[in-house]
Parts: sequence; structure tokens; C-alpha cells
Amino acid sequence: MPNQLPEPAGDGLVFPESPGEFKLYDTSILELESEWGVHNAHDPGIIKTDQGYYVFSTDVRVGGEPVPGVMVRKSTDLIHWEWVQYALPGIPQVAMEWANASNLWAPDVVKADGKYRMYYSASSFGSRQSLIGLQTSASIEGPWTDEGVVLATREEDALNAIDANVLTDAGGRMWMVYGSFFGGIHITELDRKSGKPKQEGFGQLLAIRDPATEDGAVEGPYIVYNEQFKKYYLFVSYDSLFEDYNVRVARSDSITGPYTDAQGRDMKDSRHFPQHEVGVKVLGGYRFGQDPGWIAPGHNSVLNNDGTYYMVHHARGGQDKRWPYLHIRKILWTGDGWPVVSPERYAGETEQNIPPALIPGLWERLLHDPAVDGQVEPQPLEIHEHGGLTGAYGAGKWTFDGQRTLTLVWNDIPKGEGRFEKVQLLPAWDWEEKRQTLVFTGLNEAGISSWGKKSSSS
Repeated sequence: MPNQLPEPAGDGLVFPESPGEFKLYDTSILELESEWGVHNAHDPGIIKTDQGYYVFSTDVRVGGEPVPGVMVRKSTDLIHWEWVQYALPGIPQVAMEWANASNLWAPDVVKADGKYRMYYSASSFGSRQSLIGLQTSASIEGPWTDEGVVLATREEDALNAIDANVLTDAGGRMWMVYGSFFGGIHITELDRKSGKPKQEGFGQLLAIRDPATEDGAVEGPYIVYNEQFKKYYLFVSYDSLFEDYNVRVARSDSITGPYTDAQGRDMKDSRHFPQHEVGVKVLGGYRFGQDPGWIAPGHNSVLNNDGTYYMVHHARGGQDKRWPYLHIRKILWTGDGWPVVSPERYAGETEQNIPPALIPGLWERLLHDPAVDGQVEPQPLEIHEHGGLTGAYGAGKWTFDGQRTLTLVWNDIPKGEGRFEKVQLLPAWDWEEKRQTLVFTGLNEAGISSWGKKSSSS
């Protein structure tokens, strides 16, 4: 395979193989739903079943009007995705009457008491007249039975009933976190038998930004519990869906919060200035090399696959942002319990000890600076053989723990402002250059996500 990193003899390091050709911006399949694969995927919610992995997503379509009914895809490897069908024959009557929706948004599917429950959203852009509805089925591929309204909001309400994520906490209680754009993110406890709220009202506030504008949006919540760290992690998406969407994360000891970021800032603190600093930005728009890259990645779900975690999200093509695609990324965890995501889409890689000889060379490095809107540009980084660094931040030094953790220290950055960062190395597939490579991901001391990819010219 051309341009791949050499594998030192006898070290046992395994790089992922080529996942095959994934053609982007393919106008030949605009009317061929069976060929969409990762195309036309938006707001993806993932579930693992005995039949494989399924993603349910918002009804969208490049080059035409979407068909309402909730898109369903499946995979056996989290890499190659097969179109299944629309889950529903259209918009449920109760949703049509309440929200007058033209498509269905942001479905989330869970299994409880032997049945699958699909929570879907019905609304229209910019409206608070919204509804979260429930459908149930004995089979992941349906047919689905309408179970009515879970939660509804009116135009005069302060918040918006969309983007539901349903989960069970460490004690066995069931919850729904929801809410987008208007009024922040809320959580309410569900009755396990019915799958609907135990109490009237909208529940408890978890996160909010002010004012509610495209530049101040917080939406698409998803909570996952990590047993190792005994923490709940709240993922949300910030900013404009079409331009500078990005994923933030905060954590809590309790499912109902408070959720704080790596600097201790509360996700409910709408008075913090500047507001873009609140929440750890783990993913935003980016590009490597001369590749067009990706714009506005966001609205993620998380798969806990027997203790290995993956982020599932959509992203818009940097060449033409009308095209949304399904992305799967491996989540790694810092030593102090923060999730960070791979710079490359998943291609079957596994966490392994990295031979030190593979680290020195030329890299592309980028920071997901929360102050930067849109795409982040890469900067050159050279890791020298005898512990030195040179790059956009001048000179520094590096150390390696002999397994997977690389520590970078920059000489001329003040302490506390990003001088020090710990990143984890991972063998990966370079989707931009179609080769095997090494990547790293981690956080610096300011709580900013740092990515690196070893260059083909190393």
C-alpha cells in the first residue's frame, strides 16, 4: 500500500486496512436511496442490536424534498452502512396536527421491557410549536405502533420539545434529556413502563446560552455514563447548524447535574463571558492538508460498545456544505476522565501500544479553539528524535510513556494557557490521503482539544 507508515518488525502493531472507496458529492445517486450509505445522514442516533448496528436519522435530502418517515441504516462493522428503509409511512397524525411538520427530526431509539422505543421530533425551523412523539416495535426494523405524545411545547413556551435522548442511569431510573436552541437543555424522569414523563412540566435545566441566536445555540443533547470514571457526560452542539456547528462536552457526578467543563465552568452559566468558552470543544469544523475537510460537525450520539466508545455525528462536506454525511469516530479517554475523539473517521482501528520509533517526523497539528468559528486550519509540527519539538508555537519538548501517551510542552506559551498537553496516539486510516497513519488526540491544560496526524512526507 503506497505511502503507508512502515511497520517495525516484530512489534505487532496493527493499522486498519483500507475501508474502500467512499465517493462524496455523488449526484448519480440523488434518487437512489438504496445507494445512499453515509450520504444524507443528519442528527444520527445509534443503537446496537443482535442484528447489528442501526442508525436512525432526520429526514433530509440533497437535490430534492425529503421523504418524511425517519431514515434507517444498518451496519455490521460501523464502517460500511446499508440503507434499510423509512421507519414510518409518513408523519404521525398527532405530530402533523400539533407541529405541521414537513419532516421528522432527530430520532433516538432505545430498548426497554422487550420493545424498541423510537422517540422522534416534529417541528419546523425556528418554531417552538414542537412535539416529541413515541413509536414502539417488537423489531428494530418495525412495524412501529404510535404511542402518542411524550412532550409538547407551544410557541409561547420558553423552551423547545425536540432532540430527545433517552437513557437509564446507574441506578436503573430512566430519563429523557432534550431541548434545542430556545430555552436550553432540560432533563425529565420517565416512567419505565410507559416511556413518558413521570411528572408534569418540563423538568430540570442542564445547559443554556444567551441570547438564543444561531451564534448562541445549544442543542442536540446526549448523555452517556462512564462506569470507569463514575461520571455522566453531557454532549451538546453549539452555534449554527449550517456554518459552525461544533460539539461540546461537560460532566457531572449526577445525571441531573450540575455539568461542568474541564475548567469548572457550569453549562448553565449564561453570564460567563465570552460564552464560547463554556464546554470542552471536542469537535468542530476542520481540514487536513489540501483536502476540503468538513464543516459544521455535530448533533452526535454515543455508542458504548462493551466499554469501547464511539461518537456518531453528521458533518457537512467542505467542498459543498449542502451534503451531510454520517461520521463514526473512536472516543479515547484522558487519564483524568475526559472524552476526546479521533481526528480520523473510524476504519476498524484499535488502541495499542505504539513503538517509540514511529513518533518522530513531520505532523499536521490543529487545536479546536472554541474562539474559532468554522474550519480550523492545520499547522506544521515536527517531532524530533531526541525529545525536541518545533512548530507554529515555536520550540518545545516531548516525552512518551512507552505505551500510548505523548506529552508536549511548549517553551514560550505561558503556564495555564496551553503550554502543556497530553495526547494519546492511535493507528488510523488517513481518509484524506488514503493511507495508514498515526494520529493523536487529547487536551491541553486550558481544556482545548488538540489533534495531530503524521504526514505522508515523514
